[in-house]
Amino acid sequence: MEEHTQHLFEMLSQVDGYIYPNELDLQWGILIVLYPYITGLVAGAFILASLERVFKVKVLKPTYHIALLTALSFLLVATLPLVSHLGKPLRAIEIMITPNGTSAMAIFGFIYLWYLMVVLLLELWFDYRRDMVIWAQQMKGFKRFVYRIFTLGVNDLSPKALRWDEKLGYFITIIGIPSAFLLHGYVGFIFGSVKANPWWSTVLMPVIFLFSAMVSGIALVMVVYLIISYIRKMKVDMKCLDMIGRYLLIALILDFSLESLDQIHRIYEAEESFEIISLLMSGQLTYTLLVFQVLLGTIIPLIVLTILQFYKKNIRLRQTLYMVVGFIVLIGIFFMRWNIVIGGQLFSKSFHGFTSFKLQLIGSEGILMAGLWLIIPIFILAFLLWLFPPWKKTEETAY
Repeated sequence: MEEHTQHLFEMLSQVDGYIYPNELDLQWGILIVLYPYITGLVAGAFILASLERVFKVKVLKPTYHIALLTALSFLLVATLPLVSHLGKPLRAIEIMITPNGTSAMAIFGFIYLWYLMVVLLLELWFDYRRDMVIWAQQMKGFKRFVYRIFTLGVNDLSPKALRWDEKLGYFITIIGIPSAFLLHGYVGFIFGSVKANPWWSTVLMPVIFLFSAMVSGIALVMVVYLIISYIRKMKVDMKCLDMIGRYLLIALILDFSLESLDQIHRIYEAEESFEIISLLMSGQLTYTLLVFQVLLGTIIPLIVLTILQFYKKNIRLRQTLYMVVGFIVLIGIFFMRWNIVIGGQLFSKSFHGFTSFKLQLIGSEGILMAGLWLIIPIFILAFLLWLFPPWKKTEETAY
């Protein structure tokens, strides 16, 4: 009893103003922050890949397969933060075997499977089928065994079969573009449809999520491309890198404009929640919103990317700046998700008080668990790049 009372007093010491009893503890922590963050990386990376194949931006060819493999690596982990957040993770399969048309999360499960099984895996299979057949003949050991399985017994390398691979892959990419929009736009819809929370309830939420996903996915592919080039000591295609930087700049401008429009709309409406949200932004979210999201993740990248569109002299310096911009954009988008998920729970439904959130190091909702779900996709990507090396595919195609 004494321990419970002491715990209650500790929690009340973190409260500012009046809040309801069920608002002492935040229901969603950092793992739920990772959910929209990782799905955004997936959607953005795929959209960048589609620019090369569907919209014929051939200068992006060096990053096409890197973008697809990056999207697949993070998509495989996208739902795991949600599963580990559950009190009983083994029950996660219930949303698939007991479909419910009125459940937003149940519908997301089907959207996720559609994007994984129909879009990404099929597109990669058609892109790599020819190479896997050739590699199965050339390689030995584990790789040969895997390539033979992945070809699914389709070993036809005739010109007609290869043309069909190209046509079907192109068709799936076209399907994949709206699917990528749906994947992450739907995540924004899940938050935006929570009418009881004025921080989330806005019709612009799905659109803001979508454009921020494009920003984070493009930045991730740019960073991965530079890291791969440095590790393999390959020459960086500066035309490709500049084009990625240009698309990143455009996506940043659009994302920043939409978020600014949303804030202007809130200021103009000045609803009953306006005062508490203003206090939230100028108080508990000062650093994560104004410093990390706006200044570090948006303003500085916009300035640097604009300069890089005109400065063409020192190649090494430009590559370094692109790398730095990519990293700080990823940090900025992470804190954008943080400010939405965590920030939306910090103020009371009474509009007269705040609670606080203390991030732990260990535990199911701690930093280490979150770091695990961010590191695992990197290892998956390293394995996929080893198994399906895009640079070998490029060399063979050129040959």
